[in-house]
Amino acid sequence: MWIERLARDIGALGQNEGTTLERALDQMSRAAALGVPGCSAALVVVWREVEGPDGSVRHVVADYGASHADLSTALEHQYTSDQGPTVEAVREMHQVRVGDVLREHRWPRYTSMAVQCGDRSSVTVPSEGPGDERVLTFGVHSSRADAFDEDVVVPLTALLAEHAAAALHNVGRQADAARETAHMRRAMSARTVIDQAKGIIMHARGCDADAAFAALREVAQRNRKKVVDVARDLLAENTGPQQRMRRPGADGR
Repeated sequence: MWIERLARDIGALGQNEGTTLERALDQMSRAAALGVPGCSAALVVVWREVEGPDGSVRHVVADYGASHADLSTALEHQYTSDQGPTVEAVREMHQVRVGDVLREHRWPRYTSMAVQCGDRSSVTVPSEGPGDERVLTFGVHSSRADAFDEDVVVPLTALLAEHAAAALHNVGRQADAARETAHMRRAMSARTVIDQAKGIIMHARGCDADAAFAALREVAQRNRKKVVDVARDLLAENTGPQQRMRRPGADGR
């Protein structure tokens, strides 16, 4: 069935290796705008909780994807005025439906902006990511009043929000794994450089590894540099033909 297929397509966006959060959100919003009956634009927002000095908690936008630029403008107005279906959905953590914004009295400061942006009717659903501190809101919007068949679109939007939240959780896990891998590679590279520099010092001074590392550390502290940077400098000074050994601490360094 097309509903399940659309939900699977949105959920699969988080499985692609190398997909960024921004790209996944943009693809989700475009898929919803094209696939949901009556929808002319879609907005997917990732929020994170921030605790204030008084202990109160508010939600701030971490990232979002909008299928159309007008919805980005509308979201910015909602966020700054703290009025509108998207901010209410995340603040109250419940589904927000709008049949016609011109008949709405909940957000007086949003009405004129919504009309300008072509946001006449909408369905917005919040969803918490599994094992995640973030919250996602999934909104389908239309430039026509009463554009959505609630019996179809409301449960569909809830299903899409659930699949989107799971997909974005996967994107976050992949990003964490990529950062951890990059960190390990940098650490291994630094260790190799330091070991090579220690070898140069051990050969020149006839000392052991501990004494060689102590010499590197002493120069680093004196020059307010990282040990690995001192090691790289030493390797550079002793690389290539006719290079002489320059001991750490020579030339005042």
